[in-house]
Amino acid sequence: MELLIEFAKLLIPALAVLYAMYLTITSFLTKDLEKKVMEYKMKNTELILPIRLQAYERMCLFLERITPNNMVVRLNDSTYTARQFQQILLLEIREEYYHNLSQQVYMTDDAWALIKNAMEDTVVTINAAAKDLPDDARGIDLAKQIFERLLNQTQDPIGYALKSIKNEIRNSF
Repeated sequence: MELLIEFAKLLIPALAVLYAMYLTITSFLTKDLEKKVMEYKMKNTELILPIRLQAYERMCLFLERITPNNMVVRLNDSTYTARQFQQILLLEIREEYYHNLSQQVYMTDDAWALIKNAMEDTVVTINAAAKDLPDDARGIDLAKQIFERLLNQTQDPIGYALKSIKNEIRNSF
């Protein structure tokens, strides 16, 4: 019995020291892991942040380029019929969109939805303006019809999307 008590006197302090060492090592490893995760996130942010900003920048440029005012000035030619000009405008929007499609990876879903809605609304405006014109109408007639429709809109979807994207950039970064 006395041997058992002596053994317990040695074993209990040894177990206490072992448990204390376990807690110390666990705490150290946890803090080291958290530090490595934080370093990884910081490095990731350093790499991704410029790419994300570039994506937002490119999408702002996309929206500016598909604004009907800018497209009409940039693409209009007096020799086009209204139908030709409609197809040129729609082709320009489609090409710009497909060129920037991959940027959605770096953007929030809300921002991408606004961009897509603005683009679709622009396409609808162009198609509706072309539908109201006679078959022999000129490209300039289509441009006038588009501008009239834009003036009658209560909300500018491209302007709203641009404003929202700029606010998202300011709030995120």
